[in-house]
Amino acid sequence: MASENSELRKVGLKVTLPRVKIFNILENAEEEHHLSAEDVYKKLLEQGDDVGLATVYRVLTQFEAAGLVLRHNFEGGHAVFEMAGDDHHDHMVCAQTGQVIEFVDDVIEERQKKIAEEHGFELVDHSLILYVKPADTK
Repeated sequence: MASENSELRKVGLKVTLPRVKIFNILENAEEEHHLSAEDVYKKLLEQGDDVGLATVYRVLTQFEAAGLVLRHNFEGGHAVFEMAGDDHHDHMVCAQTGQVIEFVDDVIEERQKKIAEEHGFELVDHSLILYVKPADTK
């Protein structure tokens, strides 16, 4: 709990029980670490925590504004959140199942920088989302 407290304080947020609980859920989401507000709310209920859905939305918005989480609005779906980190990655989203797959490709990263430079710009940030479907296995 100490690390959550320091992370919250570091970004100027008061340490409250709902914030700590939501931070823990996001930080410990391993396989599915792109969670919607509803997913977070369900996990709180499963743990027996009495935190309302409106509070979850409010806290996630505060976390986003503070730079603790990233919000993704993948096409056809609702917003999902993941912990902000130093490791840049891109996403593939299955158009059939909604599954989100993270990937890193150095060739794509370098090419994006070169394209920006060719147009007289310096790349400062980007988001790449590939919408995919299972390949035919015939």
